[in-house]
Amino acid sequence: MNKTRREFLKQVAAAGTAFAAPGMVTNFDVNINTSRSSPENDVIGHGDFRYRVEKDWAALDPARHPVKNCHEMVMDKRGRLIMITDETQNNIIIFNKDGKYLDSWGSKYPGGHGLTLWNAGGEEFLFITDTNAETARVEKTTLDGRVLLTLEDPREVGGYDTEDDYLPTETAVGPDGTIYVADGYGSFYVLRFSPDGKYLDKFGGAGSADDQLNEPHGVAVDTRSNGTPTLLVTSRRHNSFKRFTLEGEYLETIFLPGAYVCRPVINGENVYAGVCWSRKRYLNLTPESGFITILDKDDNVVSNPAGTQPSYINGELQLMVQEESIFKHCHDVCIDEDKNMYVCQWNAGQTYPIKLHRV
Repeated sequence: MNKTRREFLKQVAAAGTAFAAPGMVTNFDVNINTSRSSPENDVIGHGDFRYRVEKDWAALDPARHPVKNCHEMVMDKRGRLIMITDETQNNIIIFNKDGKYLDSWGSKYPGGHGLTLWNAGGEEFLFITDTNAETARVEKTTLDGRVLLTLEDPREVGGYDTEDDYLPTETAVGPDGTIYVADGYGSFYVLRFSPDGKYLDKFGGAGSADDQLNEPHGVAVDTRSNGTPTLLVTSRRHNSFKRFTLEGEYLETIFLPGAYVCRPVINGENVYAGVCWSRKRYLNLTPESGFITILDKDDNVVSNPAGTQPSYINGELQLMVQEESIFKHCHDVCIDEDKNMYVCQWNAGQTYPIKLHRV
């Protein structure tokens, strides 16, 4: 059973347990093996979601195809894996599923961050977000990089005040073509745009109320529940996903204690997400505390590859942290047709994605 973050915090406050804000050390005692590491070919994960690790999946020449941060990845209908990085020598790198280089393009996204694939009646497009303060924008492109549309800047059309921050991190496209933009590093709204890129309205905004957000890093359209689409929005510093209607009405919070999750990736009946770091970071144990979290059709966590085994006590999900030192700041995952996973990482020594083979 999922409860709101507010309800959870009331419970832990009553119990005398303190959860600190990001950047603060807590007194929360986590009983885990903090030194465990996992070599190549070890199997990680829990239950039916277990994986063999292939760290050297993409053996590219960094001089020819460098990366800074491997931010996000999608797979097109041809089975090609398309990844965005903030390295302007090649903002987009395309791999096959064996990690071989296929193509690259892009040199104008110094804050290349969000990458969404939209299948519009069989024709595929990309939506790219740039979080760089000087170039912040959202563009729709073809798969080979031709720009088709640049969304309006909300500061220029009355959506924001002119001095407000706008640093978009992610997009999603609704069934009617409405474009949803998560302003995850800016003013913490989710903005709605028409299919032709015109600003419509916004919801969320910074705060701790149920319908407010704290670092809305990602957004996705979720059609798992009887085909009725809703929006899943990351509220990363709330350690949660928040569900809204397509019009922006708050529905529920899926609290993921300890997990600073990135965007929700919906595949079949499951939600997958990279955890950029866990609350373990704020216990001064290690700053490199990423893992993956996987939710079932009822939004219960069923596996945490490289993290602690998910545990529910009296229906409440317990704190989740990194257990195995495999990842550094998981930023996104991509799932192929065999349910293998490709893990993009932020601030991970300019390394390429890691492949997890489903076993």
